[in-house]
Amino acid sequence: MSRVVTGMALVVLSCVLSMPLSAQLPFTSAKASGDTVSPAYEGWYRNPDGTYTLSFGYYNRNTSEVIEIPIGKNNFVSPGAPNQGQPSEFQPRRHWGVFGVKVPADFGKKEVVWTLTFRDVTYAIPGSLHQNWQIDALEGEAGSGNTPPALRFSESGPEGRGPFGITAGPLAATAGQPVALSVWGKDDGKGGMSIASSGRGTPAPVTLAWFKHQGPGKVSFEPATGRIAAAGGQATSSATFSAPGEYIVRVRANDSTVAGAGHAQCCWTNGFLKVTVK
Repeated sequence: MSRVVTGMALVVLSCVLSMPLSAQLPFTSAKASGDTVSPAYEGWYRNPDGTYTLSFGYYNRNTSEVIEIPIGKNNFVSPGAPNQGQPSEFQPRRHWGVFGVKVPADFGKKEVVWTLTFRDVTYAIPGSLHQNWQIDALEGEAGSGNTPPALRFSESGPEGRGPFGITAGPLAATAGQPVALSVWGKDDGKGGMSIASSGRGTPAPVTLAWFKHQGPGKVSFEPATGRIAAAGGQATSSATFSAPGEYIVRVRANDSTVAGAGHAQCCWTNGFLKVTVK
């Protein structure tokens, strides 16, 4: 028999690591595999053009199992197209601000809902412009002025910042053969209060991490992480795809103040690269 968790109850749950209604809060030990995954609504921020971005993440309760939920009846965003940029692969544990849904300036009191069904449990998380969920994703966390890194997928191409980030492609690839992935980035250097940069006189670098975001097969990255100097630069990795199909890979660029991100979402940017694999 399936269970369904919906509405504002799940918004509250996302603040306590999205624990299921039937589970005790953290008195139970996490399992390596066999548990569920739920979406999380992180909050909203205003874009320079007057539109808004609703930021979503997820919580995979397993400590080692990577979960795959293809886009479709078990993984969809509504209203509108079922695929609005959400992931189909879910890495273990909590991941903040994995994608954003842009809504118009007159969105008002409407909602965008992300629904996931896995192991007979359905979670539906609504995202809205409620004033309690405004986040500092672009303006600088708590007035600090520390803004997210800027990312590009070409040296002279458009740049993006924040959870909605920048999308590029498609890049052509062949299954089983590595393809080069290049990204350009820079940061304002205002995250330099971290231990990593203390006393050095130069801002700590932007750190990069690559993930499979959508697609039918497995993706391996070499290396899976990287760095770019805060003043600006390029980093190159490679991706190998196990099967043909349409993919999206995501690169997350963190400034020096955060390792695992967090609710305010001031300090990292997502880059999404479409890849067509033959």
